[in-house]
Amino acid sequence: MSLLCLSLTLSAQPLRLGFGTHKPPYVFEGEAKGLEYDIVVAALSRAGVAVAVQYAPMERLHLMLRRGQIDAIATTNELSGVSAFYSDAYIHYQNVAVALSSRQLDIRQIEDLGRYSVHAFQRARFLLGPEFQQMAENNPRYREEAYQIARNRMLYSGRVDVVVSDMRILRYFNGQVYTQVDVSQPLALYPIFAATAYKLGCSLERYCELFNQGLVAIRASGEYQAIERRYAMH
Repeated sequence: MSLLCLSLTLSAQPLRLGFGTHKPPYVFEGEAKGLEYDIVVAALSRAGVAVAVQYAPMERLHLMLRRGQIDAIATTNELSGVSAFYSDAYIHYQNVAVALSSRQLDIRQIEDLGRYSVHAFQRARFLLGPEFQQMAENNPRYREEAYQIARNRMLYSGRVDVVVSDMRILRYFNGQVYTQVDVSQPLALYPIFAATAYKLGCSLERYCELFNQGLVAIRASGEYQAIERRYAMH
């Protein structure tokens, strides 16, 4: 009953929810769709919570959450370094290190990345764990970039040794850059990361409680699985 009362209160004022920049198939910026977008919004909707979505680079979203400009952000977890309440995990990304096969790099563990130029997504230095953070802090050629499409260009043009990405996102953007760079070049994949569990980071604990309630409901009803099937082609 207490959660129901909270959801009724929130329904009068939409939850200000932040998503990162365009990263299909998880989030199609400005299109109100995507595997991750659909799961998060469906769970909140099932809990009776309306949302007002904002898109921004992850660094900016974390700053906005600290300043009280938004109520929650997606695609984060306790490793983010931001003081917030965190929901249950609702999705996992499988990041890999990716290089052109022609470079014949020797990468067997995370610390090996320290020998190369590396481009990753914003806040990867926190979200991929302490070993990766140490590598990032000690590697003068480590960079983070908000826009995945830039990593595709950097990789295939040879301007960077390694990119860190979820392969579903990398493959999607190949279709956007194939006229600019040669995406037919063979790639070497280095599976040195565990799957990353992502959660909502919320300014108030009650937002996470409502989200968790909705997440349980959409998993039990089969809606979660239906959303996964919708994006299976990616």
